[in-house]
Amino acid sequence: MADEDDRGDDREFEDMLRQLFGGSFDPSTIDPEQLEELKRMGVDPAMMQAAMRQLQETMRNTDESGIDWQAAKRAALHLANQSDRSVSSVQRGGFEQAFTLATLWLSESTTISELATAPETITRGAWVEATMPVWQELAEPVATSIADALTRAIGEQAPEEMRDMLQGAGRIMRAIGGSLFAGQLGHVVGELSKEVLSGGDVGIPVMPAGRAVILPLNAADFGRDLEIPQDQLDLYLATRELAHARLFRHAKWLRLHVIAQVTDFARGVEIDMGAIEDMASRFDPNAPDEFREAIENGALLPERTESQTAALARLENLLATIEGWVDVVTADATARIPSSDRIAEVVRRRRAVGGPGEHALGTLVGLELRPRRIREAAAMWRAVTDAVGIAGRDALWDYPDLMPTAEDIDDPAALIARMRAHAEGAPLRDEMDEAIDALLRDALGGGASGGGASSGEEPGEEPESPEGPRPV
Repeated sequence: MADEDDRGDDREFEDMLRQLFGGSFDPSTIDPEQLEELKRMGVDPAMMQAAMRQLQETMRNTDESGIDWQAAKRAALHLANQSDRSVSSVQRGGFEQAFTLATLWLSESTTISELATAPETITRGAWVEATMPVWQELAEPVATSIADALTRAIGEQAPEEMRDMLQGAGRIMRAIGGSLFAGQLGHVVGELSKEVLSGGDVGIPVMPAGRAVILPLNAADFGRDLEIPQDQLDLYLATRELAHARLFRHAKWLRLHVIAQVTDFARGVEIDMGAIEDMASRFDPNAPDEFREAIENGALLPERTESQTAALARLENLLATIEGWVDVVTADATARIPSSDRIAEVVRRRRAVGGPGEHALGTLVGLELRPRRIREAAAMWRAVTDAVGIAGRDALWDYPDLMPTAEDIDDPAALIARMRAHAEGAPLRDEMDEAIDALLRDALGGGASGGGASSGEEPGEEPESPEGPRPV
């Protein structure tokens, strides 16, 4: 009977390590006394040593946060490669021709220069490989918050007799939440790889600056039921991707600006400690599915605060400004395509609705990547183009301070007036100028009384000069 109990303890401990810690266990975090305590459970020393070696090897893949981002990449590649195919010579040749023609057309619709590197056609797996560092950067703040919250909650909810064992194992507990989150991120990115058409398709710059790519397999799937000639669709997509890549290569500050706003938003996400503590109170090491499902459906992310809502609005305006410019430039460049208007509307609707992968990303980090003001932003860029020309419009991307604001989207006429005044020799005014003017108006207004007469003077009476009364 004792032997059966010991074997039961062996299996229980082995399952605990494998399922609870998900292969993310660092034996260095447990002191010898704790190891002796585990041995008194009847665990076979040989089995323990083998488990420790395996877990040590796995922990090498985790970074300082204790999150195994390599697991996320493996999960994403597994999904991407399930239905992936290599790019055929016919597909590659077709898009090479499309990119060549798109380059010529864009030279007529924008003054922003060509790319330094040739555009590419890539597979879903290659897209995952290229974009995973950005997804990790965007998701890391939320992953860290979940891991921290889970560590704190489980430590508080653990029975008294287990707290000594849990002391010094903080990295292990962080790895529970981190591993589950990394797995879900990998799933989301893998699903996205089946939806995205190009490098700039998700709105944020996930590809390195100046690199333009098309996923021919996804483009073919996208156009299958549209009743639009595939060559026209490919030419439109190639033009749009080149316009997007050109913009981020020209405005070198823009990529960092977008990424910073996204990560700032993600850092502001606070985990719902009530939900974490509730799940931790009934946590079953052998069944971590509840945590996994909570991460997947966004149950751990509470309602947005006012500051988060404001940050999201700023991000949406920024993305809409970028997408609006790309829309206008693409429309002008592809005017020769017979189905260009139909394709533009299909792309616009698809972008507004988003796909399953994008919605999953929204629940994972609380961020929707589809801005709602693209039509208004495109209308602003069209008005600016008509008023000051292509060169004047594109010059707004030369410096961050010149970039249109949300107020400019609402009132393009004011932006155009400022640009015309600048063209005529007046300095281009910005928010700092307006703020200084407001301060001066307040100062002058605060020091005046009685209809503008200074203190001690009768209304309507002119002040005397320092030398005395003025001669008549």
